[in-house]
Amino acid sequence: MSNNPRPRRTWLFVPGADPAAHEAAVRSGADVLIQELEDFTPPALRPAARARAAVLYDRWRKAGKLAAVRINPLETCGHEDLASVLKGRPDIVLMSKVVSAAQIRALASLTENEELVPNIETAAGLLNAFQIGAASARVTAMLCASEDMVADLGTSRSRTGEELAYVRQRFLVECRAAGVEAIDAPYTFSDAKGAVADAKWAKRMGYRMKSLVLPAHAAALNAVFSISAAERGRAARIVKAFEAARKKGSDRVKVDGKLVEVPMYAAAKRLLSQ
Repeated sequence: MSNNPRPRRTWLFVPGADPAAHEAAVRSGADVLIQELEDFTPPALRPAARARAAVLYDRWRKAGKLAAVRINPLETCGHEDLASVLKGRPDIVLMSKVVSAAQIRALASLTENEELVPNIETAAGLLNAFQIGAASARVTAMLCASEDMVADLGTSRSRTGEELAYVRQRFLVECRAAGVEAIDAPYTFSDAKGAVADAKWAKRMGYRMKSLVLPAHAAALNAVFSISAAERGRAARIVKAFEAARKKGSDRVKVDGKLVEVPMYAAAKRLLSQ
């Protein structure tokens, strides 16, 4: 990831041309705010949305947020999106419906210092996810879609999410292999309880970040992806006990009744460094 220290637990998609939604996004508490120029912005409103980019990103940054934009694929109107929004210096550029590494190399050639986040929304994109993630050094994360993905798979979205379980697990593996962060698919239903359950499942799988479409879910999802005092305490106990064991010549030790070896020790150190 970037050296930017601001948290990135939650990535909120915001309609591109809706000033009220732009302000609601700031109040939501989400870490990364994304001006969405694809599905959330009808084609007729895209020129107005693009024209707002510079003022909008400045407003979001002043509020302590990371300012991002999701552009359309370059094969459609992505070039028009970029021509306007880059004037606003977004921190992060996401691109929808990425299926090949060539698309990201093309995007990298049209941008400068912005972080790039490909959006994987189809089966073809999932199969190419490793190559996409490795296509540019400026790819810091990738995002897994939900609605477009289930449509491509020929099914429909459910609150329990079993139709996307394999996709989300494989996507995480592909991202880890490519050395980039994995942003989990959004929970697109309105109930907060379901959103939290979905996020907890993702965290259990290994995700550290989640996208969302409803500002009201941001605070609860931030809590899920924050490191709790209990988690930090356990990690500290693991590190202390393992290092003490090593001084005695052992590479394993029991902590809280569980055997700790090198991988768990390394994971505990990573958690404490976050």
